[in-house]
Amino acid sequence: MTPALPMLGAIGDNTIDQYFGSRNQSFVGGNALNVAMQFSQLGHTTRYAGAIGPDQDGHRIRQALEENNVITDGLVVLDGVTSISKIRVMPDGERLIEFEDFAVCADYKPDSQELDALAECAFVHIGMSPFADEIRKELSRRGVRISQDCAVSTGYDLLDVAFCSAGDNLDGARSMAESAIDGGARLAVVTCGPAGSIAYDGTTWTRQHAAPIDPVDTTGAGDSFIAGFIAALASGQDLQSCMKAGAAQAARTCMHWGGWPQKGQ
Repeated sequence: MTPALPMLGAIGDNTIDQYFGSRNQSFVGGNALNVAMQFSQLGHTTRYAGAIGPDQDGHRIRQALEENNVITDGLVVLDGVTSISKIRVMPDGERLIEFEDFAVCADYKPDSQELDALAECAFVHIGMSPFADEIRKELSRRGVRISQDCAVSTGYDLLDVAFCSAGDNLDGARSMAESAIDGGARLAVVTCGPAGSIAYDGTTWTRQHAAPIDPVDTTGAGDSFIAGFIAALASGQDLQSCMKAGAAQAARTCMHWGGWPQKGQ
């Protein structure tokens, strides 16, 4: 019998990505939500914790999570509105984020019950959260392995994996990785777009090339890399295999619109 894949969790932001300009569609997204969706599509039992508003966008986000078999016990409704991001699509396909409102996501703080539930996961990823420092401390106290997207939440201490993004600047990527390790992370992984990715544990550097593709949309590619990497790591794969898994998942995401396969509205 094939052993069950480990349960994984994600906590933090969700949003409705509203594309306009050369393309007029909207997609369910957000760093933490995208990672959760990818975990689930990779076959893992997945738990997501975050906040939505009591509006149609919030209903859409909950429905999307549930339709993709993500556990939503930790998805709460707060007074206010659901997060939105407005993204201009240029005629050449370039995307420009012109407006972001994290809305109730910025007010969400998990309670002890939800932290205890997340502690049942083999790994928990933190997306955007003003409370990231406290969440890391609480999850670490509960013995959870933790990753964080350090482009959207600050702090490196207590992280098993710190994810950063440096465009295609490899020199900048090395500096980011060193800063993450100096700040207390056990492993730093920096994605560099078409230049691939690097990892650093304070002693050894590891490099992974990006898959040679002609992307349709790069929205959520970094989130997909995180999900592929963590899913492989939680399953006991070595570092190079984890980086390959992340690169492969990111490449798949770049071949469709939105951060995970869905019908845009």
